[in-house]
Amino acid sequence: MQLYCNSLTAYSRLKTLEVKVGDLLLGNFHPIRLQTMTTTDTMDTIATVEQSIRCIEAGAELVRITAPSKKEAENLLNIKNELRKRGYNTPLVADIHFTPNAAEIAARIVEKVRVNPGNYVDKKKFEQIDYTDAEYAEEIDRIRERFTPLIKICKEYGTAMRIGTNHGSLSDRIMSRYGDTANGMVESAMEFLRVARDESYHNIVLSMKSSNPQVMVQAYRLLIQHMDAEFGACYPLHLGVTEAGDGEDGRVKSAAGIGTLLEDGIGDTVRVSLTEDPEFEIPVCRDLVKRYYPANQQLVTATIPPLGGRGIPYSPFEFKRRETFAVDNIGGKHVPVVIADLSKIENITAQHLQSVGYTYNEVTDKWNISDGAADYIFTSHQLLNFELPGTLKVITYPAAWALANASASFSTATKYFPIFDGGGYINAEQKSESINFVMLDCFSDETNINNFTWLDELANDKTVVLCLSSTSQHAMPGVRRMFIELMNRNIQNPAVLITNSNWQTADEHLIHYSTECGALLLDGFGDGISLGMTQKSYQQSAVSDQQNASGRNYSNNITPEQFINSTAFSILQATRTRISKTEYISCPSCGRTLFDLQETTAKIRSRTNHLKGVKIAIMGCIVNGPGEMADADFGYVGSGVGKITLYKGKEIVKRNVDSNIAVDELINLLRENEAWIEPAV
Repeated sequence: MQLYCNSLTAYSRLKTLEVKVGDLLLGNFHPIRLQTMTTTDTMDTIATVEQSIRCIEAGAELVRITAPSKKEAENLLNIKNELRKRGYNTPLVADIHFTPNAAEIAARIVEKVRVNPGNYVDKKKFEQIDYTDAEYAEEIDRIRERFTPLIKICKEYGTAMRIGTNHGSLSDRIMSRYGDTANGMVESAMEFLRVARDESYHNIVLSMKSSNPQVMVQAYRLLIQHMDAEFGACYPLHLGVTEAGDGEDGRVKSAAGIGTLLEDGIGDTVRVSLTEDPEFEIPVCRDLVKRYYPANQQLVTATIPPLGGRGIPYSPFEFKRRETFAVDNIGGKHVPVVIADLSKIENITAQHLQSVGYTYNEVTDKWNISDGAADYIFTSHQLLNFELPGTLKVITYPAAWALANASASFSTATKYFPIFDGGGYINAEQKSESINFVMLDCFSDETNINNFTWLDELANDKTVVLCLSSTSQHAMPGVRRMFIELMNRNIQNPAVLITNSNWQTADEHLIHYSTECGALLLDGFGDGISLGMTQKSYQQSAVSDQQNASGRNYSNNITPEQFINSTAFSILQATRTRISKTEYISCPSCGRTLFDLQETTAKIRSRTNHLKGVKIAIMGCIVNGPGEMADADFGYVGSGVGKITLYKGKEIVKRNVDSNIAVDELINLLRENEAWIEPAV
């Protein structure tokens, strides 16, 4: 195995051990299983059964139910019996956090239990404690003593287990030695896994979840490497991004994290954590997974040159942006740019720029520019007959650029830049003195290997911005391979990611863009992003409502251009490469939740969505907060029926605030910490 997957240049699923969950098999090349988690009160048997049935009929192959105490664990038997009575045999999973006794009860009833090593034995106090090696070993013995009874029950009853590490709930002991890191997440799980292996128990699935896709991806990769090095085998992996949120942002963040791993053949079961009804998570899971089984065949990747003996020139276990020089505002220390494709609009007018963040005010004769305004637009052959906003620039094909360059208008001539293919740029008689965009098709087929032919001539031309894409069915590895080639040759031209979608629905487009671009951005590749659609997909999008599975519109007369532009900024936000809006870390709700999460999230979002760069966590209960808030700036956490506790970072600021005034108190907290600005009228 190379680093963390079988191949960086060809799709190949990672071999994992086979695990049996009831009658369901996962791992060992079985299909990637889809799952979700109920949001009802576990003590409400009928409500939980009926919601489970809706999830199963939507396609869930496993259904997880919270069991925060012994009484909920015991009631799992009533839920299971009622489901079986109604003819549903889907395996059930008990979600356990602080209560080993509940886990031991549940393991005798349901087909799988999930334990969190951060709080199953250790109790989180947010204290920094320095352990000697002897003291640390004593703590491991304590884990062994408390965890072994559950293992023995699981072995006796044939119950599977997920050891599920969460970034935000690492124990103080782990934090003291490893810090708040991906390495700490891995070691937290490995401690429990070693105990299980000592008991010859192997019916185990593992997960490494975080609300930050960068951390999540790094942790899974490290876990695979550690298991392979220590055991010579890998256990099945459950993929997920915690507290992803709702709507477009939740889908994009989930796809960036989960899709990055799926692209490399990693993952045996997936759960998308959305702040929506759980049955609406399953279609998103399906969209993620179906990309890798077209016509029931393994995904085909074009021939890509092998890496050779040099390996890879970057670390996949930490984020570091590829070093580039700046060409105008692209590359160097600049945040990635967004290029909006307007080429499918026949006659571009000033009105069309509203869809990419620019609104013209006739009264003031000024442009209003939003935080989500594209940096460039691609117009193909069109020159525009109106004055552009001061910050916006236009990319056209060389013939149109030559006309603009010859214009008597200085502003027109300095606003337009040409885009060539590799050979076209090398042979062009006329080039821009400041920015030239050069397209490279990365290893779509064997003939594209000659892309290397142009590299040395393009290399380090201080005007060239590379535009990397691939028309291969599995495009990402080809583009990644080109980045590796650039780094190995010390070519530091900035590069824009070009991704087209030929899917149909909004969710499918989101998954496609977020997976292919997210996988590259999370490895530090990409100084810009440009998303597009094939002509057929564009026409379908232009006449559809762009609905997701829940029936909620993405667009109500929103144009494809606006949808794509918004998605581009969401991808950059999700990958933490360009922050342009407020980020919400919102848990998906479960039976522990102490208030209406969907309604409250919508209320907080409506009051705070103008606070660019602020991270606000909205957590249903103390299990998901404060630990699961991870790196949020502020937290809104259920602490009792009708009661909210407010946090700044991981510090409690206000306890037991009445929920009727809690949102106003959150706003006051933002004001007190100079994180509040008044919204524009």
